[in-house]
Amino acid sequence: EATRFSLERVKNGQNTVSVTGNVLRDYLTDLFPILEVGTSAKMLSIVPLLNGGGLFETGAGGSAPKHVQQLIEEGHLRWDSLGEFCALGASLEHLADTKNNTKAGVLAAALDKSIEKLLDTNKSPSRKVNEIDNRGSHFYLAMYWAQALAAQDDDADLKAHFTPMAGAMTANEEKIADELLSAQGGAVDLGGYYRPEVDKVAAAMRPSRTFNGILG
Repeated sequence: EATRFSLERVKNGQNTVSVTGNVLRDYLTDLFPILEVGTSAKMLSIVPLLNGGGLFETGAGGSAPKHVQQLIEEGHLRWDSLGEFCALGASLEHLADTKNNTKAGVLAAALDKSIEKLLDTNKSPSRKVNEIDNRGSHFYLAMYWAQALAAQDDDADLKAHFTPMAGAMTANEEKIADELLSAQGGAVDLGGYYRPEVDKVAAAMRPSRTFNGILG
């Protein structure tokens, strides 16, 4: 009854505040956002916990087994981590608010700016091989985040730490992007499906020697 009531209001474009059990919760955190923005990867569900913590939930923009299948067959991972980036920002904001952690607040504000730039520059993963995938998206998020931290003046320690990293990534952007793209187009051996080998996964997910060298 609650689900039908909410669906009727959504169809009519009305806002609804729902106090629900788990069945309708799946509609609220998955179906409705997908209808609104077209993918589960561009939404974030925040659940406050009784002892003051928080649960930050998101989607991947599709079926995980299909994502992995394409990675194994074509070397392309279309998993969209945008929602994970948003969840990380929300968790840093939660840490800043509940523990009075100013550095976490600075990190969160810079991450918000980097996510905005990621969307503006359309650096989300493509579904097609030999185009930007999850690894490229992570690189650009890291570069934009480092740039935002280098540009801020609220925390001198963070500024000093990330300024060299931001400069190195910016100077090597084209080279890193090329190294990440060159890893695509062929089959990938992860050493297993449910229990892949750590070294093989690391090699597949971190194929840019230049980027790895900057991160240390």
